[in-house]
This record gives sequence, structure tokens and C-alpha cells, in this order.
Amino acid sequence: MPLTDETLARAEELIARYPERRSALLPILFLLQAEDGYVSPAGVSQAAGLLGLTKAEVGAADALAERLGTPLGGTDESGMVTVEEVECLAACDGAPVMQVNTENYERLTTGQALGLVEALLRDEVPPPTFSAEGSVTEPSAAALHWRLAGLGEPPERLRGRRPEKAGPDQREQPGGEAQ
Repeated sequence: MPLTDETLARAEELIARYPERRSALLPILFLLQAEDGYVSPAGVSQAAGLLGLTKAEVGAADALAERLGTPLGGTDESGMVTVEEVECLAACDGAPVMQVNTENYERLTTGQALGLVEALLRDEVPPPTFSAEGSVTEPSAAALHWRLAGLGEPPERLRGRRPEKAGPDQREQPGGEAQ
């Protein structure tokens, strides 16, 4: 069921909080869920219209799960990619966002998200993307996690870090150091 006129007005208030309309996707989906108890196909369509997105961009996780032949929460048969929906990656201003290991890929179209998955399946990890100047998103998710842990300014080794292909003796350890 589409949002009521009253709820649409509240949706516009939410959208106005963000520098880019598309960044309000998650709050709008929560609003739809609050109204109907779930996000219906009509809700996806309405969210897309409100935010200037395609329905595919709103439901991009479905496209990834379909491509990989796995349900949400599942891992593809190669063991390389797990598709999870998460509530927050602390990158609303860069939405839609995918995260690979600890690095974010921001403002992805469905095609770009599928391209990223194809690269991962080839054992390639492209450098993460970062949204435009003025973004409030941390350039490195590892640095963000350091700050969220309450440790203040992250060490230089975590700032702006780009994922590297880890060989058998270069796997990252829990402390962040390679073996």
C-alpha cells in the first residue's frame, strides 16, 4: 500500500536531511516498513520514485543473490561471496553501498554492484570507491571501525587503506597485521 499523503510529507522531511536524495533510501524503507509491516513491491516502486532511483537500485541485493544463485545470507558455491543485508554501513551519504571485507563501494548502480561481484569471483578486489567531496563517510572502513570502537584517531596504517589480494601467507590477522 503506498504511503499516505501525511506519511509522504514526513518522507520529504527525511529526504531533506541528506545532501543527495538517494542517501535517504534506508530511512524511506524503514518508513515504508513502519506503514505496512514490510516493504512491498509497490513500496519499492514508491521509494524509487521519491528518490530518483530505479526499482532495481532499491532492490539491488536481490540481483546479487540471483546472480550468485544463493538466498540472502547465503554464500555462493565458490565460497568467495556471501550476500548479506545489513542495517547500517555508516555510509548513508554514499548509498547504495556494498562492503567487501572492511571496505565500502559507494553509490553503486545495480550494474556496478554486479560488476564488483564478477571481479570478486575472478579473485580480484578493486579499490574501494569513495563518494564525492564533502562526504562524511570515512575513507577507510577499517579507520571507521577504529573510531567506532572508541579509540580516537586511527593509526596511519588504517587510514585510506585499500584492500590488497591476500596470498596464503599474507592473510590479515584480527589485530590488522599481515602474517
